[in-house]
Amino acid sequence: MDLRVALATHRLLAIVRGTDPEAAVRTVLTLAEEGVELIEVSLTGADALSVIERARKELGPDRPLGAGTVLTADDARAARRAGANFAVTPALGDGIREAHRLGLPVLAGVMTPTEILAARPLGAAALKIFPAAEAGGPAYLKALRGPFPHEAFVPVGGVDEVAARAYLDAGATAVGVGSPLVGDAADGGSQTALRTRARALLTVVRKASFAGEAS
Repeated sequence: MDLRVALATHRLLAIVRGTDPEAAVRTVLTLAEEGVELIEVSLTGADALSVIERARKELGPDRPLGAGTVLTADDARAARRAGANFAVTPALGDGIREAHRLGLPVLAGVMTPTEILAARPLGAAALKIFPAAEAGGPAYLKALRGPFPHEAFVPVGGVDEVAARAYLDAGATAVGVGSPLVGDAADGGSQTALRTRARALLTVVRKASFAGEAS
């Protein structure tokens, strides 16, 4: 898959991290049913590799399904075996190189201009600004776009509906959203409430996409 194109097209990456593997699988499938096309399962969640494997069987071979918090080469290999077809990292490290070698496109975590420059030779397809809120929010993203106008930036960390629109308006390719979207659904909470949050956030990103296309 072309991760950069997918991010630019769908503009939302859902991040699932749960304490209940059964609920985490249900959460992935609910998000997919609601039209969230890009979903990441963090490897720090309970039995995350099994969650990816089971979700992959339900979603089929082609639907985008990523592994998040890929830190090491072993993480990348395990994620690939489980059925992930892209990888997400919180920082620059061996996980990026190995995922790239395995043919998994990588959304690589960066925070500073120096890290942005270092990410491309490692094989990053797009760049995750993390933690985005602590880095300076939409204003920081806008500042980064000055020297790096052609990079695909995806802010992650503290992104809710309001922040999502602000980041997209500031030039983000997409936004990554975890707990403000998933809530407690991956811990056994309400899937109905998850559907409501997903619909609301999808409305925000679709309006932002339309505004960007019209300008």
